[in-house]
Amino acid sequence: MISRLRKGGTRDRMGLATLFFLSALSFLPVLSSGQVQPPAKPSPRDKCPVCGMFVAGYTDFLAAASFGDGAVSYFDGPKDMFRFLFDPGKYLPGRNRGDINAVWVTDYYSLKLIDGSSAFYVRGSDILGPMGAELIPFAKEEEAGEFMTDHKGQGLLRFADITPDVIGSLD
Repeated sequence: MISRLRKGGTRDRMGLATLFFLSALSFLPVLSSGQVQPPAKPSPRDKCPVCGMFVAGYTDFLAAASFGDGAVSYFDGPKDMFRFLFDPGKYLPGRNRGDINAVWVTDYYSLKLIDGSSAFYVRGSDILGPMGAELIPFAKEEEAGEFMTDHKGQGLLRFADITPDVIGSLD
């Protein structure tokens, strides 16, 4: 047992293997909480798969879906992101909802990408997105409530509340 603890012994090799494994993990886009990190900013060539609009000029409303294979689809707003989520294969043949490991939306006040599945969405406000009426996302419920009062919002929704009918009512 003592010989295995000496320099160059089994324990050192195990330590190096562990160090290598942990270093390799640092390159994965996963946070310690198990959530995927927000995607990088879109390039000038990135288009919304739903409407075909170039998204880089609309970062105040940017939304995104991250896939398990590392790919990212960007959207000019949450409305088109939800349209995509309802039928990914329609917009990206070969993709399905099970391929998506995270969705992201831009918080209205901080302008940072936040987890779209835990966001609060205001429907029916006087704020328009690039494609007209839009769901306005917030990380904090109290900020969403204040926004509703200030901007004539008609409802506060959670991710699971957003249906094709809700999206259709925005057109």
